Amino acid sequence: MKTAVKRPIEVLIVAVPETAGSALYGMLDVLSSAGNIWQTLVRSRDETQLFRVRIIAKDPGGFSCGNGIPIKPDCCIADEPEARIIILPEMWLGPDEPLHDRHTRMVDWIRSKHEAGATIYSACSGAIMLAETGLLNGCHATSHWGYQDLFRKCYPEVRFDPAPNLAYADPAGRVVTAGGTTSWHDLALHIISRHASPGEALRIAKVYLLKWHTEGDLPYTNLVRPVPHGDSIVSKCEVWLQEHFREIDAIVQITSLADIPERTLKRRFKAATGNSLIQYLQNLRVEEAKRLLESSDMPVDDISAEAGYSDTSFFRRVFKRLTGLTPSHYRRLFQPIAST
Repeated sequence: MKTAVKRPIEVLIVAVPETAGSALYGMLDVLSSAGNIWQTLVRSRDETQLFRVRIIAKDPGGFSCGNGIPIKPDCCIADEPEARIIILPEMWLGPDEPLHDRHTRMVDWIRSKHEAGATIYSACSGAIMLAETGLLNGCHATSHWGYQDLFRKCYPEVRFDPAPNLAYADPAGRVVTAGGTTSWHDLALHIISRHASPGEALRIAKVYLLKWHTEGDLPYTNLVRPVPHGDSIVSKCEVWLQEHFREIDAIVQITSLADIPERTLKRRFKAATGNSLIQYLQNLRVEEAKRLLESSDMPVDDISAEAGYSDTSFFRRVFKRLTGLTPSHYRRLFQPIAST
């Protein structure tokens, strides 16, 4: 008796003009190779196609996506293609660029496919298109750290957290977001592990040298990002703190400089920047510590003092909370990159 051949899982990857070609084609290549590339390399006869991966666009016909990379869709939304999995890859979007009123037909199609039972995945800024569907409202979600201000302003109902490499919007895992730019690596491995097998995910990781980012996005996050606002007093305070963040009584001095009640300053600072005054100060100090860890062999105690902390134990706790790593672990991760 012949064994029934298992049909490959239908996967559709969404392509729009803002799509990052590297993420789209990388995901297509890796998922299409599941079940066969390792088997070919080790001369196994157990090759199989685990996923049938196709590119879907709003309309038929080719177009160019980010950086002029050509896209030739396999199908369009009018074809009503079958899909068990839908993937929204990274898009080239600015940190203040929502997708309001863009790609509304595609957004509506994604929502309808989820209602029909499809599992929706996004990588990096693909979460912005996913947020447009409303499927992330009231749910945990992640994306690149550069978009946390965008989510706070434009998608406030989303419980955004840039720290994890994967975030589950629902207990069943039917809506999953992945973090930073190369988070599509983690997402591909997750999809293969979940929908095929953990063993196959491990084999694919070995073939493509894919690393699971267990540290999440926090170590890569730039803690000090300019936020446009019109509060001149807060702007003056930001400039002063950037020069004097090492001073022990920085908060006292900045309150005197602002010449307004401390409670009023704290309220206005939070409203303008999204950070409390003490958070902003700690971000400046930890960014300085990160720079020193990347570029020098200074002992951690000395780096703590140089960054403005007299208590090294307290510095270590703040550093771990803001980066997800100990200072020593951070140095091991990033100093080899900075020294190349």
